Amino acid sequence: MSVSFEALENILGRYPASSEHLISALQDVQARFNYIPPEAMTAVCDHLGVPLSRGWAVATFYKAFSLEPKGEHDVAVCLGTACHVRGGRNVYDKFRRELGIIGDEGTTRDLKFSLRQVRCLGCCSMGPVAQVDEEIHGNLNQRKAGHLLRMYRKR
Repeated sequence: MSVSFEALENILGRYPASSEHLISALQDVQARFNYIPPEAMTAVCDHLGVPLSRGWAVATFYKAFSLEPKGEHDVAVCLGTACHVRGGRNVYDKFRRELGIIGDEGTTRDLKFSLRQVRCLGCCSMGPVAQVDEEIHGNLNQRKAGHLLRMYRKR
C-alpha cells in the first residue's frame, strides 16, 4: 500500500503541533496504513515538532506499533501450555503452510494475512485457539484451520 499525502494530511490535521500527540498520531497512521511507513513517520515528527529519533524510539518501544507492512487479517495462534498439549503447534504449522509463511512469523506477499504466535489468549478451555482480527476461534485442528483461512480469504 502506498502512502497517500492526502491521507497523511487528514490524520495530521486532527493534531496541533505538540509532542504530546505523538502516540495518538502514530496510532492513527498505523490504523490507516496497517503499519508505520518511514515517510509517514517523518511527516508526523515534522508536523508535531518531534525529533525523528524520538518518533522511532516510541514506535520501536511499543509492541502495538509495526514498522513492517502487516496483513489485512491478523492471525494469532496460541501456543501456551493448554493449547500446546492439545495440538496447537500442528494448527500453527497448518496456518504457516497454507499461508506460505517462511520462518516462525510473517505476512503473506499479497498482504492479506499476518501470522504470529502468542502465549495465551485466555481461552484455555477451548484450546487450541486462534484469534483472527478480533474473533476467537476455539477447538481448532488442521482441517478447521484450513477452513478458517478460506472463510477469511473471502472477506
